Amino acid sequence: MTVRAILDSKGHHIVSVDPDIKLSEAVKILSERRIGAVLVIKNQRIEGILSERDIVRVLGERGASALEEPVGNVMTRKVVNCREADTVAAIMERMTSGKFRHLPVIEGERIVGLISIGDVVKWRVMEFEREQEALRDYIKTA
Repeated sequence: MTVRAILDSKGHHIVSVDPDIKLSEAVKILSERRIGAVLVIKNQRIEGILSERDIVRVLGERGASALEEPVGNVMTRKVVNCREADTVAAIMERMTSGKFRHLPVIEGERIVGLISIGDVVKWRVMEFEREQEALRDYIKTA
């Protein structure tokens, strides 16, 4: 299975913020959308990614005053990405070894989606359920 299959199932919608907005505004977006990360984009270029972990880290280091800082001061700047043709196994390995939970999907110069570890787990569970159903059907007809 590939990243493309997951995106085709979940959709290609990307939530992003500008690096200059306040962290408190980004927190509100994460909460309202019930998501764990947003891409930080300026001039159609990924500047970074802001995740719940980034927010917890900066609050622990600097306290509540960090909520008034721009997202650009808090985000993770080094963003690892993947392509639609990458396999689910490959991105699982990349996420596990890198200890992160979100991967932007890039094709050429375009951002075409964002994959979370939750998306991967959901896909794998569905895959196992389909395999079990196929085995049950096979056993019934044997």
